[in-house]
Amino acid sequence: MTDNSPLRRMADFDLTDTQRQVREAVREFAEREILPTVEQHEREGRYPRELIGRLAPLGYLAPLIPEAYGGSFIDVVTYGVVCEELARVDWVVASAVSVANSLVGSSILRFGTPEQRQRWLPPLATGEILASACLTEPDGGTDLSAMRARATPVDEGWRLTGSKVFISHADEAGIFLVAATVDPSRGHRGVTMFLVDPSSDGIEVSPLPMRTLQRDNVAEVRFDDVRLGSDALLGESGRGFPILGAALDAGRFSVAARCVGQAQRAIDLTLPYARERRAFGQPIGEFQMVQQKIADMICRTEAARALVYRLGRMKDAGVERCSMEASMAKLLASEAATQNALDAIQIHGGYGFSMDYEVGRLLLEAKTLEVGEGTSELHRKLIAEFGLGLR
Repeated sequence: MTDNSPLRRMADFDLTDTQRQVREAVREFAEREILPTVEQHEREGRYPRELIGRLAPLGYLAPLIPEAYGGSFIDVVTYGVVCEELARVDWVVASAVSVANSLVGSSILRFGTPEQRQRWLPPLATGEILASACLTEPDGGTDLSAMRARATPVDEGWRLTGSKVFISHADEAGIFLVAATVDPSRGHRGVTMFLVDPSSDGIEVSPLPMRTLQRDNVAEVRFDDVRLGSDALLGESGRGFPILGAALDAGRFSVAARCVGQAQRAIDLTLPYARERRAFGQPIGEFQMVQQKIADMICRTEAARALVYRLGRMKDAGVERCSMEASMAKLLASEAATQNALDAIQIHGGYGFSMDYEVGRLLLEAKTLEVGEGTSELHRKLIAEFGLGLR
């Protein structure tokens, strides 16, 4: 690899040699093992379960789960690099890693009992089970404090009732991280977190028709008088909102890293096309308006990557909560992924909508990431409130 290779010119001046090696290894694996089937799986709506399983022996499936539980625990920045490179090729595979580590695994590791860690972390680390986070509700959307899924104390446990929507990996998961409330009138002070076995009686998983992410099998999950043991409670009753906040902080880091990967993919697909496609007697990459779009694509991707790495370094340094920085990274990276996909389609012209080119799929996927894990509007509000000292 030459010094001018894109892998050398990324915002990785602070990465160690090992971290650069991880990037190259994950990229090589993703392009060899995952990329050839992504478009086919999307057309067929086939969930890439087998591909996800191949990540575990390589240490790519559980980068944040300690080795004592079968994981391959590495630093947060390297974890972000793994998410970035997987998402550069396949949104769904990267999402499975993100949910298992950032949302579910990290919550169990930080707030779970020794028994909960021993029960759930080893099968997550080995890929025996996958994870799903049941957070969003039909009427709540981004407002997680207004949830209506109800958890009622009963003898020796809990009764869970309610619905969740836009739940990724639900039909394939072996564990649900579920947010419910013990009292809707208490707002965020009623939120309580549970670890739920999806095979429990009363749980129904129904496909949610989507215009994109056909291979993700996005679903609605209904809990109809589901009985849970006392060991399903994660943390304390009514004290689940801090758990949820910590999980979202970690989740927004991995989502931002995945967005950087998708933004980079748009660049990687557009540069050779702009060099090869000719119009009016010259490659279209020689036209100034095309060059302007390419320059903007590169700049916004590098800016987003720098914010993501900064957030990862803060987490590696032990900063307890990085909520403002997480919002900054997620906002900038998700909008970079969407705008890069738009610019890529514009440069590809009519071919940007062809099934023979990836860029059209990238746009729908990127817009999904711009909405998921908190909309851009929410993150702008959070960033402003932190800046104004209102948080």
